Amino acid sequence: MFTTRFEAWVRRHAERMMSALGRLPVTPNQITVIGTALTFLAAILVATGQLLPGGIVLAFAGTFDILDGALARSSRRAYPYGAFLDSTLDRYSEGAMYIGLAAYFVTAGGSAQKWLVLATAAALAGSFLVSYVRARAQSLGFTCETGVFQRPERVVVTVVGLVLGGYIPQVLYAVVIILAIVTNFTALQRIREVWLQGRAQRLARERESKAVKGGQPVKP
Repeated sequence: MFTTRFEAWVRRHAERMMSALGRLPVTPNQITVIGTALTFLAAILVATGQLLPGGIVLAFAGTFDILDGALARSSRRAYPYGAFLDSTLDRYSEGAMYIGLAAYFVTAGGSAQKWLVLATAAALAGSFLVSYVRARAQSLGFTCETGVFQRPERVVVTVVGLVLGGYIPQVLYAVVIILAIVTNFTALQRIREVWLQGRAQRLARERESKAVKGGQPVKP
């Protein structure tokens, strides 16, 4: 993830800010819901062809995705349901944005219309798979953190595409195609990571089984 260090820096400063504002009558879940509502607004703007305003609103909504976790950690109000709600609404947010993009491409017309709608659908599927593979892998006890295009990258690239696409539509077209390719590539990266871990576990069990049968101590 190419924004790992930057994201860590942002989170540190967000937690400091939330610590200072921790007495405000707002909960992490409320911030999550507000961020989702803003993303839906951005999706509506994009669907109606207002790319630049949609990109600005989406960028603003992205800050709420950072602040909810920062408030939860700084106020010691992090708990499983909050994490579950955040992850679930993240999927709704991504779905809404891609639907907004598809609606824009349908109404925009042009010779590439069909391919742009298909690319948007592929990007949506890839984005959902990136999150699903990680959640499923972790539920089975695997570590799954790799991938060049996790959610922060997808949001940043989408914002850039919308803002610049407000002036040069071809930039947005290119961004959607990139998202379609790289999100699915990221999902495949994670599938491979889990496969490697599973193979390593299987080989370790086989070595242990052979050692036990042979009466030899198991080597680490």
